[in-house]
Amino acid sequence: MITSDFNKYTFKFMTGSDKVKLNKKAKNIEKAFDGGDLSYWNDLNTFVTHEELKTIIETANYVRENCDVFIVIGIGGSYMGTKAIVEALKPAFDRSKPEIIFLGTNLSSDYYRDVIEYIKDKDVIVNVISKSGDTLEPNIAFDIVKYILEGKYSEEEMNNHIIITTDAKKGSLRKLAKQEGYFTFEIPSKIGGRFSVFTPVGLFPLAVMGIDIVNLLEGFSHGNVYTPLAIEYAVDREALFRKNKPVEAFVVYEEKLYYFTEWLKQLFAETQGKNGKGILPISIVNTRDLHSLGQFLQQGNDIIFETVIGVEKTSTIKIEKYDKTLHEINKIAEEKVCVAHYDGKTPSLVIHIEKINEYNLGELIRFFITSAIAGALLIEVDPFDQPGVEKYKSLIKEALNNIYIF
Repeated sequence: MITSDFNKYTFKFMTGSDKVKLNKKAKNIEKAFDGGDLSYWNDLNTFVTHEELKTIIETANYVRENCDVFIVIGIGGSYMGTKAIVEALKPAFDRSKPEIIFLGTNLSSDYYRDVIEYIKDKDVIVNVISKSGDTLEPNIAFDIVKYILEGKYSEEEMNNHIIITTDAKKGSLRKLAKQEGYFTFEIPSKIGGRFSVFTPVGLFPLAVMGIDIVNLLEGFSHGNVYTPLAIEYAVDREALFRKNKPVEAFVVYEEKLYYFTEWLKQLFAETQGKNGKGILPISIVNTRDLHSLGQFLQQGNDIIFETVIGVEKTSTIKIEKYDKTLHEINKIAEEKVCVAHYDGKTPSLVIHIEKINEYNLGELIRFFITSAIAGALLIEVDPFDQPGVEKYKSLIKEALNNIYIF
């Protein structure tokens, strides 16, 4: 369940005609989700079929029983949503097997040296995720891991240790999978990377980690009831931007949601940051960051607004000194910080879920995806491309003498 308050800590910043004009545009966007061009978001088969879901669960059970370390190779949308959900739902110091390692997210020699040393004596299964199969960072990661696996397993055994998630028909990974006989999952053609956590891209690794993906999908499916609220949020974000608030801080008070804010940064930056438009997303974990960024938010340049993502129910730890639970104290901090920042010219849009579980995360992710798409349409940019990313890739490609790069 999602609840919200978009008015209490923004009221004095929402004067003028901007919201009236934006709400007129928003009506057409809502129609697009409800029976229009974007109605495919309401069909789970767009993301995963019943048969695919069954195969995902069966394959995940096999992986859990046959490896110490499960490596997910991918970058951007190929791993960020997955990592966000794993971090939110798994115990902070979980040591159960298999351990999950995300690779292909950097080009650090020291980091790869540590990974190579760590996995050399462990049973490893790898899931390589890339629609094109030609992305530089995952390609390098796969080359390194594949070399290690070839030193550990026979040619016949290799097929039990490599699983590929890629385009259904084309790309270098699809070609490799056919050539070597690797097991594959398909990435749906309509769903791009930053939206792909509810496809095999995210569902398979999540199932390996013991996440209830059926419940997650149920939350995602039910999340369509929040489409009007998500569009309202998109309107309010844009209205604040037009009041000289070009930076949005995604704020959480639960440490387990930190990586969720990292996923949100990617979602909104890639969906809306085009054609000289868009809001710059940053992330904040409180109360930690109140002792650093908090000073800026209270008395610095007033270019920021906040989206505060709160949780109503968590673990119960009594703090006798104050005769309150730690969660109650955390909630007091959340409320009083919103009051203080509002007085300091930093408005807050507040969104709450009841508790952190698969169903609620499914709803919440659907809410933010809908809002990101709607926000892009409000400012008249394409929600589904990211042409600016290609510039640095082409320069690296040239520097590396036309090595494969997506």
